[in-house]
Amino acid sequence: MKRPRRAVPRPPRPVTIRARILVGVLVLLAAGLIGNSIASALTLRAYLEHRAENALRDAGDRIHETLAQGPRTVRSGQIAALVAPVLGITVIGPDGEVAEQAGDGVPDEINDLTAGRLDQVVTVEDHPTVPDLIVRRIPTTGLTVITPTGVVQASAVILTVRTDVDRVTVTDFISRQSASVAITLVAASVTALLILEFGLRPLKRMADAAGAIASGARQERLPTYGRRSETDRLAVAVNDAFDVQTRAEDNIRSFAADASHELRTPLSTISGWLDLYHQGGLTDPADLDRALERVDGEVGRMRLLVEELSLLARLDAGRPLESDHVDLRRLAADVVEDARVVAPDRTVRLHAPALVQVTGDGPRLQQILNNLIGNAIQHNPAGTTIDVSLHEAHGTAVVRVSDDGPGIAPEDLRRVFDRFWRAEASRSRARGGSGLGLSIVQAVVHAHHGTVEVTSPPGGGTTVTVALPLPSPQDRPPVPDGTL
Repeated sequence: MKRPRRAVPRPPRPVTIRARILVGVLVLLAAGLIGNSIASALTLRAYLEHRAENALRDAGDRIHETLAQGPRTVRSGQIAALVAPVLGITVIGPDGEVAEQAGDGVPDEINDLTAGRLDQVVTVEDHPTVPDLIVRRIPTTGLTVITPTGVVQASAVILTVRTDVDRVTVTDFISRQSASVAITLVAASVTALLILEFGLRPLKRMADAAGAIASGARQERLPTYGRRSETDRLAVAVNDAFDVQTRAEDNIRSFAADASHELRTPLSTISGWLDLYHQGGLTDPADLDRALERVDGEVGRMRLLVEELSLLARLDAGRPLESDHVDLRRLAADVVEDARVVAPDRTVRLHAPALVQVTGDGPRLQQILNNLIGNAIQHNPAGTTIDVSLHEAHGTAVVRVSDDGPGIAPEDLRRVFDRFWRAEASRSRARGGSGLGLSIVQAVVHAHHGTVEVTSPPGGGTTVTVALPLPSPQDRPPVPDGTL
């Protein structure tokens, strides 16, 4: 027996902004119109009932005022004029029975319904034989009514105002209001659709542009109209996000291309020496030693490049650095001493008259000094003087590395922190370096919440200034005895 296949549920249809706004507007409009119609109908009904009650009271007061002046004898046709605009008058004889009716008559049952309720306004509704009405029974001692059948000493007069006609009026008003509400909602729907079509046109264009970008048009951007509207602000924000993403993608592509290029050169060298060895071209022990030396050097270059890339990746990921008390003057003295040994043909001077201590990662801060002084040595000719100064200013520790070399061209200054970038004249691969030195300096300085700046005046010379925040006075370690 085969099991019945379960029906695959259909995914819900997306609800557009246009539909949500339209439904919301129509619901609010319908609620307002229906509420206003109900209030108007209730007000009309209350007004008609109040008018009928006032008419009964006024007519009764006129009868009382007339009889207060003395006995009256009237013909039955004159009673309607006396109590106008009341629609119905029923004359009750001395025996309590209906003797005469004038105006809009009502069944005789009204006599029994109002018996014993003198001068009271009574509302009659949903009676099987009496229409909906409001009545008032008024005692009329001294009133004589001449009827076609004889003379009647009236004991009471019943005044009636039919309200069933008013209810028909209210019902007709409600039906007309319902039709008016329906027509208004239809007209409002059409108008709202036209307004939404015009108002949401910028969003449609933005969606089309975003779809084009998603399809691969990386230079496409959301349209703006310079009106500082909500859609303009949204488009500007999204365009900025696209620009950032594009720059990030370009940087990643460039970074991957540069990294592969930097690794390709030592790999090609190693591969060439290995091929030469396998082909029997390195039979001489001296040649073999030279080949191994070259291979070892290229492996060292690759190891250094991988370590630098790994450091940049950790810094880009925002991984926390070590946080210890670091004596910058001691670090600078060690790096300067090493530089004097490595480059004896260059003058490297240290200017650090006072102790400068910061909170940070000691090895990374030493790497900043190594890279800055190493760059100054590597990219300047022999005989160049390199000055390293260290001092405190405005709550920061300022490290400045200056040289009197040829300097950096103005068009190259804006790119000195780009990864794998080298100036054509002075930073060729033949002179060493991976092009990551200043990039690492910038990343480490930013990780320590500091700033770095490179200046090179037209007359020559280059100065790199690093500013690192100083710890608060209560966080500073005590100064060792004998230290200035």
